[in-house]
Parts: sequence; C-alpha cells; structure tokens
Amino acid sequence: MTPSLESLQPRPVWAHFATLCAIPRPSLHEAALIEHLIAWAQARGITAVVDGAGNLILKKPASPGCEALPGVIMQGHLDMVCQANTGTRHDFERDPINAVVRDGWVVAEGTTLGADNGIGVALALAALEEPGLIHPPLEVLLTVNEESGMDGARGLAPGTLQGKTLINLDTEEWGYFYLGCAGGVDVEVRNSYKSVRGECSPSVPFDTPRDARHSGRTGNVSNHDELVHDALEEVPPDYALLRFEVSGLRGGHSGIDIHLGRGNAIKLLAEALRDLSKLTDLRVIEMKGGTARNAIPREAFATCALPVVMASNIDEWVRHRHEAWRQRFAEADANVSFVCKHYDTPPDMALSHAEQGRLLAFLDIAANGVARISDAFPGVTDTSSNLGVVALDNGEFCATFKVRSLHDARADALADKLAAHASSYGFQAWKGGAYPGWTPNPASPLLALCQQVHTAQFGQPAGLQVIHAGLECGLLAASHPQLDMISFGPDIRGAHAPGERVEIASVVRSWQLLKAVLQALAKA
Repeated sequence: MTPSLESLQPRPVWAHFATLCAIPRPSLHEAALIEHLIAWAQARGITAVVDGAGNLILKKPASPGCEALPGVIMQGHLDMVCQANTGTRHDFERDPINAVVRDGWVVAEGTTLGADNGIGVALALAALEEPGLIHPPLEVLLTVNEESGMDGARGLAPGTLQGKTLINLDTEEWGYFYLGCAGGVDVEVRNSYKSVRGECSPSVPFDTPRDARHSGRTGNVSNHDELVHDALEEVPPDYALLRFEVSGLRGGHSGIDIHLGRGNAIKLLAEALRDLSKLTDLRVIEMKGGTARNAIPREAFATCALPVVMASNIDEWVRHRHEAWRQRFAEADANVSFVCKHYDTPPDMALSHAEQGRLLAFLDIAANGVARISDAFPGVTDTSSNLGVVALDNGEFCATFKVRSLHDARADALADKLAAHASSYGFQAWKGGAYPGWTPNPASPLLALCQQVHTAQFGQPAGLQVIHAGLECGLLAASHPQLDMISFGPDIRGAHAPGERVEIASVVRSWQLLKAVLQALAKA
C-alpha cells in the first residue's frame, strides 16, 4: 500500500485505490490489473468472468435470506486518462502513480491521479469484501477503455447482467445524485500535403472555402480528382527557425470543465500564428498540441520559419501577445505562458502559403467550447465541442474533436457542422465513436430509495443533477433496458489533468452511503 495512503479511512477503499495506483492502467492496457483482480476475487470465493469485450464482471451471492431479491450492479471503469506536466518523466504503461496526501485531498504529483474512476472501482471492490454487510445478489461491472472510446460498455452483450438496479460510481461531485448524462461523438479531421492525386486541392485563396461533401459516420470527404501541386515548399535561405510554445494552462475534463472559460492551447496557438501571418511571411513547419480528445489541451507547440530580420525582433510581439492572454484569462487561466525559442538549425520544408492559411483559418474558426446551455437544467452545459488534439508532421495533418450533448441529435448536428467546416477548407473528416446519453428518470424507484437513505444518513436529501460528461449509463441502458440506474461519487477536482485530486472526507461519505444503500436494497 502506498505509504501516504496507509493511515486513511476507510482503509479497505484506500487499500484498493493504492493497488490501482500501483498497477498501470491506461486505456487499452488494463490486462495486468484485470489479472490481479481475478486472483483477488478467486481468493475470496467471488466469481470472476471476462466477457467478450474484455470487461471484468465479479459476482457475489446474496446474504442469507436475500437470495430472492433483485440483483444490484455496481459499475465503474478500469482505465484512466494519462496526462503529465512538461518536465515530468512518467511512463504510464510502466510507472506507478505517485499519490500523496495534502490538505485533506489525495493528489498526484505532476500527473493525473486516476481517481476518475479508480475511487469508484475501489468503492465497489471494498463493498464485495465488507464483513457483515447485508446485501442482495451483487454484480460488479468493471469496463475497459472507457476514456478513449467506451468500448467495454459498447461491447457488453445484451443479457450479460442479471441485476435490476445499477449504481454507477463515476461522478465527481459529492452531495448530488446524477440521473442523466451527455452523449457524444468524435470528429477526426485529416489532410495529407503531398503531390498525389485527390489528396489535396489546388492553391486558391485560403479564405475561400472549397466545395466538398463530408461523410456520415465513416469514410473520408475528399473527392478531388485533379493532380495537384506540392503543398510543401522549400523555405528561403534567409529565414530563421523558431518554436512557439503555449503552456501553463489548467486544462481539464472536456465535459465537466468546458464551461469554465479555460484556455485551449491549440486554439490560442492557431490564433497567434494566424495573426502573425498577417504581419510577416510566416512559414509553418510542424504543430503539435493536446494529448486526448476528451481533455482540454494545456500545451501546444509550432515550429516555424520567419525572415531573419523579423525573427530577431519577434520577442516583443510574443511578450505583447502573452500579456494580452494574461489579461484575458486572469480568472480562468492566470498561468498561461507564451514563449518563442530560437534555433541555429536552418529550416527546410514548410507548408505553402495557401495551405498554411487554410489550416490556420480552420483551427482558429472551428467551434470549440460551450454551444448551448440546458433549458431543463439551468447552469448545465447542454452541447459543447472540444478541439483536443492536433498534429502536423512531415506533411500529415490530423485534428480530433470531442462533441457532447444532453440530446443525441444535437451532438450529431454539431459534429456534422464541424465535419462540414473541415471539408469546406479541403480537409477529410469523419464522425465516429458515437455513444448515447442517459435520459433522466425523475420517477426512478432507485432514486426515491437513495434519497431516503441519504436523508437518514446525512440529514437532508441529495441534490439532483445531470452531467455534461459521458457516463456509460446510456450504453448500458441500450443493452440492458431493464436497469434502474443512479450515479454518485466523491468530490474529484481536475480530472483529466495533472494535479487531479480527490477529497478524503467525501470518500468517507460515499462509502457510508454505498453501504447504506446496499443494505436498504436488501430490505426492499
């Protein structure tokens, strides 16, 4: 057990969380953790099954006298978002998470913590081995690859789960029962700047969008048949090589934090480069920003060439831009940084003027952030998009967006607009990875029971909320429509960003509530 977690209560929960910190579990790399949990379950007489999608399902018989009661499912996901600060050396496939206790919170040093959803998994595992707990038949569904595609929940076969009620343990605000969540869809944009037939278009003014039809859920949008010129050009010899860096942003979860007005490093970099291209002959060579479509980008970088005379005076322009951003993000992202590094290496190839202008215009204008606030839940984001990742390397360009909405049709419509916007600038665009939202049911019998328990335990009912993040409940409802579902969890801050933390006191309360709800269901 991680030394800094040894003294924390409830000890069974923190013991399981320490194990999750010790065994690396990026998306698509949950096998070692699953192997450990199977051995753990078998040693305790708990049935462990891995389904066809790779999910781990644990089953424990009911307490004596509760065998005839409807079964209860506790659910979470095994994988975590892997993000690290620049300068933090951490191999998420090999290194354990360094979790420490600080001011009433458990926090990671320089990386994401994995409290999303490690704490939920730990709560469910602790419930399976809690002595004296009276409960109905229990199932624990631990899904895989939730963070990068919800593949585990998507692949769960109908009829796999026998329970009638499901407690999702993947929300991050104590004191609320969540009864609905956003659905989502990904948009991927690509272009190949090479002299091949049909892969990029002739040079035209970049602010004149070109006609191209985007696809539906699969396939590319390029339908140009002409033989095109080389979109990569040699940089003139009297140009200097520079690297622009946007960093210091807070980032965060692209659903939970999207309404907070934080800076998107990719958008800021595109904005700056587009502005600079109006002042001088900027030549973009490479770009890179963000690491996950569902995390707000904290850093973005561009390697560029400028005329030597302009490059020698660029630092003043950078300082002016930096100060403007500091004022603009004084409340939401006060630590934003913008610097320029000068290199002695001569530049080689860069995008042509037309293709560069088209690329920067697309990135600068593309929809990002909150698109609509909910009418039914005041203050809750209804629809949003996040430009999460961008890369331009050796003439290959790729960008990914995460679109979310409490209404599936609105998510699909915004994704269509993003794809159409991309194709109007000559890029290929795909939609994919769609998953449904979870429609709220205020008349849920499980909700009514949980409110009674919460009031008995804490003196007042919990608040009701929907979340602008993608819980797996929507997919689980599609494959198992008999389920009555609810979600709750402790306070987690900064999910999907380095410095992620979970409040210890709220873990205590979540454990108290989970045990009380299971025992109440045993009496229902």
